[in-house]
Amino acid sequence: MAQILIIDDDHDFRATLAATLVSLGHEVTMADNASDGLHKLDADDIDVAFLDYRMPGMDGLSLLRVRRHDTTASPVPIIMLTAFASAQNTIDAMRLGAFDHLIKPIGRQEVASAVARALAAVDMPPMSTMVPADDGQMLGASPAMRQVHKRIGLAAATDVPVLITGETGTGKEMVARALHHASDRAGQAFVAVNCAAIPPDLLESELFGHVKGAFSGATSDRKGYFREADRGTLLLDEIGDMPLAMQAKLLRVLQEGEVTPLGSSRPVRIDVRIIAATHRFIEERIAAGEFRMDLFYRLNVLPIELLPLRERVEDIAVIAHHVLGADPLRRKVLADTALARLEQHAWPGNVRELRNLMERCRVLVPGPVIEVSDLDGMLPPTTPTTSTTGDLPLPDAVAELERSMIVQALAKASGNRAEAARRLGIRRQLLYRKLVDYGLE
Repeated sequence: MAQILIIDDDHDFRATLAATLVSLGHEVTMADNASDGLHKLDADDIDVAFLDYRMPGMDGLSLLRVRRHDTTASPVPIIMLTAFASAQNTIDAMRLGAFDHLIKPIGRQEVASAVARALAAVDMPPMSTMVPADDGQMLGASPAMRQVHKRIGLAAATDVPVLITGETGTGKEMVARALHHASDRAGQAFVAVNCAAIPPDLLESELFGHVKGAFSGATSDRKGYFREADRGTLLLDEIGDMPLAMQAKLLRVLQEGEVTPLGSSRPVRIDVRIIAATHRFIEERIAAGEFRMDLFYRLNVLPIELLPLRERVEDIAVIAHHVLGADPLRRKVLADTALARLEQHAWPGNVRELRNLMERCRVLVPGPVIEVSDLDGMLPPTTPTTSTTGDLPLPDAVAELERSMIVQALAKASGNRAEAARRLGIRRQLLYRKLVDYGLE
């Protein structure tokens, strides 16, 4: 049995949540405003608190800020509640130390689970207060994206390295920028480097800098990206494509906290928050001897995974309507049939592909409503399902079924080929060959 505090200005919601908690065997204390709730948090022996986001006067975030500044406050897990969840308020709540961020209404099982997890974490240290985030365009309200928002908020309260993984076009750099703006380094530089776009023989100079005369063509000193990002954040995008020799040098920089420019013997101290990102399956690169395991563990302290758009279909409408309404002079809406067509598409280019398509529709479609016929020629035909293979010759039908099963296995395994091969009951090498055969590589 736990002592639980409910801070919410909605009388009916307080009563309903209190009844649920009592039926679960807990004791309940209530407050109808944040000031009274803050007093009860300090005065009463509270084990867990439920806190409403929107209240007149002091709101939930303000209470969290006051609480985090109070070094004498007991570490009570606080579960933020809101009827209007967004990426921003989720990130704000988590970086200010909320234990979780839930959307109203919440069912009995969700309440029980949240309380059980909070009670198990009562000894966790509180997080420090950070500068508000402003992610701008990180859209999506699916459970997968809400987990990403929570991870950003948690990561923003620390300086540990973060590894962002996900297919091309899922928004890895957008997540990195949101994390930077939510952290206490927000007022400093954010530097993004695409490791795959720089020739290997220039990468060391670009990252660590050089002195004049270090090599042919070095006509002046160069600071390098690490020193440009000093006191700020450095995004090492496509880290999975970094050459092995460079990986060893990067590892040393991360361990020592200093860089040595080419042509110089003097190391330079740096204070940089490292975020790495890749669309590669790093574990496979390690197994193939193409990525250092020690570097992977150094970077993967706090992982954030972005699922492909095909696995969070509920975000398609949110993103599409946002893009279509961005220009007041060319604002358009989607017909239900057009939205259904978008939700059937596999989106190999993920969010980037969807945004580009909606931009194209906003410019090219003459009327205010985008019909399904307007998408003809912009999207490939829907892949036939197994129910349509009856008219095909047997070899073609078998191939279509096999291809469909591989696509489904990869989707269920979040793109992990080893896991997909296990689900299909075949060797990983055979799966690799079939990916090439079916044009899925």
